[in-house]
Amino acid sequence: MKGATYDVVIVGGGMVGATLACALGSLPLKVALLEPHPPKPFTPEQPLDLRVSALSIASRRILERVGAWSYIAETRIAPFRRMRVWESLDGTEFRSRDIHYPELGYIVENRLVQLGGHLRISELEAVESLPTRPKRIAYRPEGSLLELEGGRSIEARLLVGADGAHSEVRRAVGIGVVASDYEQMALVLTVKTAYGQQDITWQRFTPRGPQAFLPLPGPHASLVWYDTPEETERRLALDGEELLEELYRAFPRELGDLQAILDRGAFPLRRQHAHRYVKEGVALVGDAAHTIHPLAGQGVNLGLLDAAALAEVIAQALQEGRDWAAPDVLKRYEAMRRRDNLLMMRIMDGFYHLFRAPLFPIKLFRNLGLVLANQLRPARLAVMRYAMGLEGHLYLPRLARGESLI
Repeated sequence: MKGATYDVVIVGGGMVGATLACALGSLPLKVALLEPHPPKPFTPEQPLDLRVSALSIASRRILERVGAWSYIAETRIAPFRRMRVWESLDGTEFRSRDIHYPELGYIVENRLVQLGGHLRISELEAVESLPTRPKRIAYRPEGSLLELEGGRSIEARLLVGADGAHSEVRRAVGIGVVASDYEQMALVLTVKTAYGQQDITWQRFTPRGPQAFLPLPGPHASLVWYDTPEETERRLALDGEELLEELYRAFPRELGDLQAILDRGAFPLRRQHAHRYVKEGVALVGDAAHTIHPLAGQGVNLGLLDAAALAEVIAQALQEGRDWAAPDVLKRYEAMRRRDNLLMMRIMDGFYHLFRAPLFPIKLFRNLGLVLANQLRPARLAVMRYAMGLEGHLYLPRLARGESLI
């Protein structure tokens, strides 16, 4: 028995799915968001979450335009105004003041970005948030049928997969992926530092993998240590004092003193790209469409740009009186995002392979490149603006430019 019919059903209410729901909630559409684990309310006493993201200026603009940023800002964020990158020479430092911006970006716990979206959704009459997941998806080009856990069934004119790298939507509609594993894992640590809140994020490249420092609110930071799976698993099993000793031995002096390791986890690294982002009656966004090396922290920013672009093409079709779910509309979304995402994936792959090369001439070239980037002001400013989502993209969605959808 068929249940309620929705114009759009978004499977996955994480950061990207919730942002898309917020954007579509301003349009004359009936939207359902499926998320079996909605984020818990925020209290200042809550421990810092392990998973954090570096949100770009473009991502902030998107979240502001859809009404979620104000909720995020009321929780806890750590703006960063400087970013330093080096290997063994001086490297380069990027500063927001050089391009007359107050910040380069923001380190925010993933759950709080998600929570901001869900709080905004609670204000939108057009969006129904359902705390469940699909038990079965019957794909149909004219409108997919979803049997939900709990027994309810719904129909989606447009089915959106925002359900991560192991997307059930992608599998159910028959879209394949090209995938490969990196020979690295990421050890992520939440630490308490011996100094106050920082405004700098830095990354040092080593032959085994990068080491990164991300500032968190107050005297806290997130450390990311890339290495082989074997070494990462070994470190994950160490007790707190042993792991602190390894950090002091391996990390640069810029790390400073640490008082405690508050949380830890390890995550495999995988490159994955869907063969296509759309199919009749279906669209993929975020990690369901692509995953990249987290070297520059661009994964969630790409996903939020996906959400902004999909909302834009739907809004434009509605404004023009066209069929907003037609294949040509969805293909326009794919054209807007696929090349940009592929470009970023290739850049991250290039960095991954370049900094793993042990040969002396290549190492010298890497270091000279970082030093030159620091000396050549126009190049440094261009890199900054690209990382912030301000320019350099083949197409920057309206929401990312701080404009309204229509």
